[in-house]
Amino acid sequence: MKNITCFLIALTLIASSCKEKPKHEQELEPNKVTVDKETIKKIDVHAHFHYDRDYLPAFFNEWNMQGVLVDVALQDSTDIRRSWDEYVALANARPGMFWLCSSLIGVGIDDPDFAEKEIARLTDEIKQGAKMVKVWKNFGMVTKDASGKYIQIDDERLQPIWDFLTEQHIPVMAHIGEPIQAWRPLNDPNNPHYGYYTQNPQYHAYQHPEIPTYETIITARDNWIANNPDLKILCAHMGSMSHDVDMIAERLDKFQNIYVEPAARFGDLVGQDPQKVRAFYEKYQDRIMFGTDFGNNTPQDSLSTTELQEERAALDEDYLLRWKYLSGSDTVEIRNQRSVGLNLSEDVLQKVYYQNMADFLKVE
Repeated sequence: MKNITCFLIALTLIASSCKEKPKHEQELEPNKVTVDKETIKKIDVHAHFHYDRDYLPAFFNEWNMQGVLVDVALQDSTDIRRSWDEYVALANARPGMFWLCSSLIGVGIDDPDFAEKEIARLTDEIKQGAKMVKVWKNFGMVTKDASGKYIQIDDERLQPIWDFLTEQHIPVMAHIGEPIQAWRPLNDPNNPHYGYYTQNPQYHAYQHPEIPTYETIITARDNWIANNPDLKILCAHMGSMSHDVDMIAERLDKFQNIYVEPAARFGDLVGQDPQKVRAFYEKYQDRIMFGTDFGNNTPQDSLSTTELQEERAALDEDYLLRWKYLSGSDTVEIRNQRSVGLNLSEDVLQKVYYQNMADFLKVE
């Protein structure tokens, strides 16, 4: 009897030890590949370094990385604000380190020569080095035409511009819409977007019922993609579908001209089943890129030596955390979401971090 009791206790201990880790922290089957971050060439496809830093050359060299400086056109009460001139200056000051992405906004779309003027401007900026053109969530959520209607990305008045970019073989980076949480109450501090919408309530659509629905904006985005099958489109932030890799996969299967990158949405990925996310990366390894949304907004001469050192250390930590998530298998936490790394193979990492974007932009 005593032996049977000991046996049952042992079985109980074994069973309980197997339940120690929650689902999102269960280890993935290892690829048995150990990759140093320096050995994988990288392109951060979504960067916002507005100002130069003395440490940038060494930093990018240590990470074996180049970047794309992505311009954003912001509409305020008096004008359209951009960072284009700053980015051109930085790219020229650091040759070989950055490529440029221009931008497009719908302000003035009712003017009969709107498309003509925008094409002329984009022509000049392509000559200055623009490899892509970004469209932002102003389409669908902010900018209105003369009738007071929100301008959606599939508006037919924009079509001459898409035709021009297709002819010029210039891709579009599309940040259309927001994470679905923008249309939900902001009452969960563990929401990966809690901080952003707390600080930027103008984009928290839940508080602004006049803003079109998530479904309306995503449908317009899908219509635009379908209407331009020869236009290469990089859907930033996982196409504003980062909460559900199945939803992203559905679009990748449907539209062969689109690609995705996760900038500022790694928290959404970490919040999902790691085995499912890893399978997504493996299946679509030729169409996923690496982006961060990292950058700076302060001139170097307004920061102290200590502040610059802290800035660089924080930047290195942020890049390293995302490297650990993609390449490792240890527990990671991003924006209050906790899971384990995807442990992607070296071949997949090479594509995601570099080759896919190099092919996309036709650069080396």
